[in-house]
Amino acid sequence: MIRSVGVIVPAHNEQDLLPACLASLCRAARALRGVPVHVVVVADACRDRTAEAARRGGASVVTISARSAGAARAAGARELLRRTGHLDPASVWLATTDADTLVPARWLRQQARYATQGWDALVGTVTVTDWSGYPPGIRSLFRERYERGPGQPGEPSEPDGRDSGATGHPHVHGANLGFRASAYLRSGGFAALATAEDHALVTALTVAGSRVLRTRALPVITSARRDSRAPHGFGDYLTQLAAIPAERGGNRESRCRCPCRLGLSSAWQAHLQDTVSDPGIEHRLRRGRRSAGDRPVSQPEDAAVPRAGDAPLS
Repeated sequence: MIRSVGVIVPAHNEQDLLPACLASLCRAARALRGVPVHVVVVADACRDRTAEAARRGGASVVTISARSAGAARAAGARELLRRTGHLDPASVWLATTDADTLVPARWLRQQARYATQGWDALVGTVTVTDWSGYPPGIRSLFRERYERGPGQPGEPSEPDGRDSGATGHPHVHGANLGFRASAYLRSGGFAALATAEDHALVTALTVAGSRVLRTRALPVITSARRDSRAPHGFGDYLTQLAAIPAERGGNRESRCRCPCRLGLSSAWQAHLQDTVSDPGIEHRLRRGRRSAGDRPVSQPEDAAVPRAGDAPLS
């Protein structure tokens, strides 16, 4: 049973968007009855009132000057592990999102339910609702490239467990991740990377033998801003997507080419390749392989995906 939940929100000059993010997290925390929720905002090299906005929104604040999403998420995880150090790490669930993101009210409750079913980590998806400033057709192109990507059978398309037959996905977003504290510690944690720290962590979790659920059933809403905080991140991807001209007849090239099939630039792909080839990450992955016994990782047969009628957590 999950006895405590922590949420990490890295933030760099996010005084304007952070309040809405924290309000959505407060709603999600209230929906998780009987389980304490700690929200930590990591103010990273901020020159505005991000820290003040975080405290007003009810979050604890950790201040760093790394200008790195990976370092910020790692600092938040360390603070949450310190706060829950008296508990068994297997009973602590950590989630991470971004300051420009809104989570649904059931976000934490559903993740905790997945944990009670034996999953060690959740990899969710994102959606965009405000396409202001983008050319016509960008919404359908995004849906074609991202939302209609290949899936894995047997996962719920809705909270009530209805199965669409293709709801798994290849994407990884720091805006929508959750993991058991014990699995996080076993993987070696977030690497101090400016970009792709989320990909590196999911890789390390998998290699370490954690049960990782990829599902589209719990999407978050993120912004479509072009002034992306992470180099070669989601904002850069949307900018590139908007620059793709429509082909004759209205058809567009829909094959995605980057490691998570988003169609990012070759520079981003090269960066991610450098990331997973980093000696420090390779060391953690080798350590994870030893602890996992080199066994293959797949969805556990004894951990059925939960349905809305499952018993409450406590």
